Amino acid sequence: MIKILKYGEVENDEIFARTEPTVSVADTVAEIIGEVRARGDSALYEYCERFDGARLECLAVSEAEIDEAMASVEPRFLEVLEKAAANIRKFHSRQKRNSFIINDEDGIVIGQKVIPVDRAGLYVPGGTAAYPSTVLMDSIPAKIAGVREVVMVTPPNKEGKVNPVILAAARIAGIDRIFKLGGAQAIAALAYGSESVPKVDKIVGPGNAYVAEAKRQVFGTVSIDMIAGPSEILVLADGKSDPKCVAADLLSQAEHDKMASAVLVTDSSDLALAVQCEIERQLALLSRQTIARESIDKNGKIIVAPSLSCAIDIANELAPEHLELCVDNPFDYLDKIRHAGSIFMGRYCPEALGDYLAGPNHTLPTSGTAKFSSPLSVDDFVKKTQFTYYTKDALEKVADNVAFFATNEGLGAHAKSAMVRFEEE
Repeated sequence: MIKILKYGEVENDEIFARTEPTVSVADTVAEIIGEVRARGDSALYEYCERFDGARLECLAVSEAEIDEAMASVEPRFLEVLEKAAANIRKFHSRQKRNSFIINDEDGIVIGQKVIPVDRAGLYVPGGTAAYPSTVLMDSIPAKIAGVREVVMVTPPNKEGKVNPVILAAARIAGIDRIFKLGGAQAIAALAYGSESVPKVDKIVGPGNAYVAEAKRQVFGTVSIDMIAGPSEILVLADGKSDPKCVAADLLSQAEHDKMASAVLVTDSSDLALAVQCEIERQLALLSRQTIARESIDKNGKIIVAPSLSCAIDIANELAPEHLELCVDNPFDYLDKIRHAGSIFMGRYCPEALGDYLAGPNHTLPTSGTAKFSSPLSVDDFVKKTQFTYYTKDALEKVADNVAFFATNEGLGAHAKSAMVRFEEE
């Protein structure tokens, strides 16, 4: 049963405790990466058979396989995927940055170019559930940014097939190439390349502990979006909230995996007790009951705060991945929320709306990293290059200042490079 904690009556360490992984996989992941770097496709085929139970003849997904998948997916689901893709494009198109030039002094031009990375890699998890939403959320911003090639990796089933809805989403999103690869070996292939898999410049997408660790280890060779921890939701609710809705929203994240965390922060003891009972009732009806039960019992909590203002302070300290504001007039509180990956406003905006359809991205900072990082966006797929141009006359006006600055840093060659152009023969 989810525990109820009264703020001020228990230690803050218990209030703000987070789920921590108990087993390190760093050595295993390092070995996998080393094998893929050394043996390329040979290692990838072996790992696919060992971990996914699939004996593949080809790592790449063919166009025929994608056509077959499109034909097998329910037409209504294809329509919903198209609608979600349109909303994601509409939202992320507003994020696109422009290059700029400043030329307001004679003889001086400075500016910045915004340039997409050449190739991006997208990891899409397999395992206990299929995530076509991740395909859309992580590839559409890359396409909007202008990335030349988006490469997707996702683990196959034992028959060597990729879930049809994953392939359908990839077709709708415009992904260029798809490979049947999962786990740390897929991340290694994207980071270093193999005979079949091209090396990418940036890797994005969620995964299990092995995937997260692999991303950590290849960072620097390639860029990554983030090191994603277990999924989490914080519902900030007042006493007017419906306990049935609050419980359902908490369970929507608890069913992700056993490490997920679901937290309610409220100023109402009555709501806390009602939600506790409602969670038990709804848990018994879930198809993923075993997973959700362990998540709720181990990582879930209800925090009763003395006021809504205090509840907001608690939410900001926890800096959750998803935050629901279940209050009247939620826009009155929006500016007070400083740390959250994505905010869902009001009583009719469940987090699941953001997972699938609304348009804002669902790849979000976890484990409190919303205090200093952001949701996946178009910005993640571009880099910026700056440029400077001075004429002779413009440099002559400032050369002595450059030299003076350099001399004060003890860098005489820097000073010389500014002044040498004006020394007499």
